Amino acid sequence: MLAECTVRPNILLYALNANGALYDYAPSNCTKIEVFTKFPGNFISAVYDENRWTIRRLALPGIVDILLVVVHLLSKWNWNPASQTAECSELVDIIREEEQRVGHARTVLVGDMNMSPFEAGIVNANGLHGTMSRRIAKKRTRTIQQREYPFFYNPMWNFLGDAGPNPPGTFYYQSAEHNALFWHMFDQVLIRPDLLDRFNNTDLRIITTDGATSFLSNSGTPDKNIASDHLPIFFKINL
Repeated sequence: MLAECTVRPNILLYALNANGALYDYAPSNCTKIEVFTKFPGNFISAVYDENRWTIRRLALPGIVDILLVVVHLLSKWNWNPASQTAECSELVDIIREEEQRVGHARTVLVGDMNMSPFEAGIVNANGLHGTMSRRIAKKRTRTIQQREYPFFYNPMWNFLGDAGPNPPGTFYYQSAEHNALFWHMFDQVLIRPDLLDRFNNTDLRIITTDGATSFLSNSGTPDKNIASDHLPIFFKINL
């Protein structure tokens, strides 16, 4: 899953398969996101598309189907925090509509949020409602003023800071302001409670190399001249 990819899908697909791999391209009407798979693309059909997000139904033979939501939300260069928060409310309303339509909430949300896990759009009950706690997420919902809001579990909280082997974020920006975080966890995966028994936190990591080339500069920050100014993330769901 790639956001704002400047390489045409056919060229990228040729490169992916150059060494004998069998990747396929799963197109949609979303212009900002490209999805490549290692199975026929018709198994991951688009059910809802907008310019900056695509909702796919992944239905492989013999396993449970899920909804995969891939996003690239607008950045802080273009939108203020209030607009970013409002957009998350719009997004989650559409997700819930699609969950009701397919009759389940086995949903994975992944992409460049352009927000940190602790920002309002991610944590607000009427936003994505992403919690850092698996135990809390397993409660499934919470009620505020007689309104019920379903949880997402956000495991990206575990990567904040430099206590582990991963970088302390996926995006680095050094501003001249008094309030500067430097590292930002903009690229995230959020998981509905119905899939938590199929997800292990050890199956999530921030990628810093493809095995041959480092994605980091000499200063340890993402090198946009090599790959991107964002670091990719890897995760696995045991379907």
